[in-house]
Amino acid sequence: MEKFQVAHFKEQGVDVIVVFLDSSFDEKSEKEQNEAYAALQICASSAGLRGAVALVWTVGNSMRFRAPQNWHPLFRSPDLYPRLVATINRELTCG
Repeated sequence: MEKFQVAHFKEQGVDVIVVFLDSSFDEKSEKEQNEAYAALQICASSAGLRGAVALVWTVGNSMRFRAPQNWHPLFRSPDLYPRLVATINRELTCG
């Protein structure tokens, strides 16, 4: 079983589930990242969290993400990562 820190909040009336991953996620292939994204969406839904998942991780001093296309402007906001970390309010167990 894997445990993930999660920030679950509403942004402009839309439920957002931000799952924090470690930097090793960046080394996965696109296929592996897509599979992980789909599995975490299912896990979040099964845990009763409403909304779509966004995955975030850091590489050096920069934040990387996988999120629905229409959320990309939000996730490209400067200094977003510390604000997301400050909103962590759940732990998600998957596996």
